[in-house]
Amino acid sequence: MARSRKRPEDLRSARWYGGNDLRATGHHSRTLQMGYAREEFLGKPVIGIINTWSDINPCHAHFRMRADEVKRGVWQAGGFPIEMPAIALAEPFQKPSTMLYRNFLAMETEELLRSYPVDGAVLMGGCDKTTPALIMGATSMGLPFIYMPAGPMLRGNFHGEPLGSGTDRWKYWAERRAGKLSDEDWNEAVDGIARSHGHCMTMGTASTMTSAAEALGLTLPGAASIPASDANHPRMASASGRRIVEMVWEDLRPSEILTREAFDNAITVVHALSGSTNAVIHLVAMAGRAGIDLGIERFDELARNVPVLANLRPAGAYLMEDFYYAGGLRALLNEIAPLLRLECRTVNGRTLGENVAGAKIYNTDVIRTREKALAQNGGLAVLRGNLAPDGAVIKPLAAESRLLAHTGPAVVFKDYPDLLARIDDDGLKVDENSVLVLQNAGPLGAPGMPEWGQLPIPKRLLQKGVRDMVRISDARMSGTSYGTCVLHVAPEAFVGGPLALVRDGDLIELNVEARKLELKVSDEELARRRKDWQPRPAHFPRGYGALFARHIMQANKGCDFDILQHGPPTPEPEVHH
Repeated sequence: MARSRKRPEDLRSARWYGGNDLRATGHHSRTLQMGYAREEFLGKPVIGIINTWSDINPCHAHFRMRADEVKRGVWQAGGFPIEMPAIALAEPFQKPSTMLYRNFLAMETEELLRSYPVDGAVLMGGCDKTTPALIMGATSMGLPFIYMPAGPMLRGNFHGEPLGSGTDRWKYWAERRAGKLSDEDWNEAVDGIARSHGHCMTMGTASTMTSAAEALGLTLPGAASIPASDANHPRMASASGRRIVEMVWEDLRPSEILTREAFDNAITVVHALSGSTNAVIHLVAMAGRAGIDLGIERFDELARNVPVLANLRPAGAYLMEDFYYAGGLRALLNEIAPLLRLECRTVNGRTLGENVAGAKIYNTDVIRTREKALAQNGGLAVLRGNLAPDGAVIKPLAAESRLLAHTGPAVVFKDYPDLLARIDDDGLKVDENSVLVLQNAGPLGAPGMPEWGQLPIPKRLLQKGVRDMVRISDARMSGTSYGTCVLHVAPEAFVGGPLALVRDGDLIELNVEARKLELKVSDEELARRRKDWQPRPAHFPRGYGALFARHIMQANKGCDFDILQHGPPTPEPEVHH
């Protein structure tokens, strides 16, 4: 059924540019001042290009060029592009965590689109938190938008072996701490692990979230898999620019795409990829912006029936460049088509089913068939128990299988500085059966819920050959990380969650099959400890940090701000002055 098309006078930007009164001619004058002719902007859809480029963000180093390529597509389709820089959440550099600023970028995106004469948007992101942040903000604004992912970097290399960003850095750092890797070899590995622009080329948070965005229907088909340096990437950027102009004329808004069924598709794809645990937090928050109450139990329900098909690090062997050549996300989606809601609409105007039909797998070791899956289920698991009454998550395929059912004594670190100070102390009472516990590393406690959840193995245990232990925290873990790491424990220790009450020597039981995380301490003893518990002082007396502390929700609610969740539409700005 054909969609009725907007007329030029129906464009949102016509509130700024329409007519010939003092207000409108003032806007004309200032646009003419920038060197544009009237025929270039009057009566044309104005496309905001939200660009998260920065000199400090290596993942987006190519975005200066890509912005011009998006503009080329907008011009070709008869639109008027305006590039709008937004904060760059540079995962390697921004402290204490880009997670502290995810909601900042979401707010900035929403307000940029609201306060200027924008009819539709192309969102340029890719590095971990930029994908959910941009989508959250644009969803709240409600204008037509299309997401343009940065693409993964080229595979790394060390002594002729492929290296995966993040994943192999953790691996070789452990070998160096164990005394099995020289400083010279370590430096060579560092030199070879990140060889081009683009985000991490493992199945870390970046590729997990760009793939989830494609499964939601927010990118052009196949966009998430294209390496940043591949010539197909600028072509995709221009195609995104052309398509958003048509989306504006069609008035194809995110409310038509971001349905509950679309989020089920995204979760299903995350499981099939053995994607990052961070996807749980981000998808919950993204769904909240679309007015969908997505509970973390939905991740566990779907996980039980979704096979893991992507043989990608850290759970597998290959990297995103290999994944692209093996058929990319479209091929994986086609392979799991019976598990997807193929009728869901996407930004190109077609259904997800139409977009993936006919896509082929070209290397069945990189993208497995359902019959030869890496695992028949269990990409992620949600745990509950008296230690995590509101839930916690674990990535079973990243763990040593012997530890997925384990009971051991706790070794407790009250915060991250305490962990760094004592983890290699010869006097630390720890062995391979211990359960390492990190407190006060959550949304409020850290602050910002950094990726501290892959607690380091004590050096003397590394030297004995131990490479994995049960580790529990209210922190997150990099999607490139691995190990038996229980994450996102909610409520967090900083607000008095049960994690705050754990003491050295307490027995903790982890049973992934039973989805259980239990502190083997009586209710009476926990009640006594709770009476003695004292809250820590707030981290921020002023500024954005104080706003964050006042409005942040817990991990099981997506760590969004309560004031930014779906609600009545914000009024459009007055433009008469």
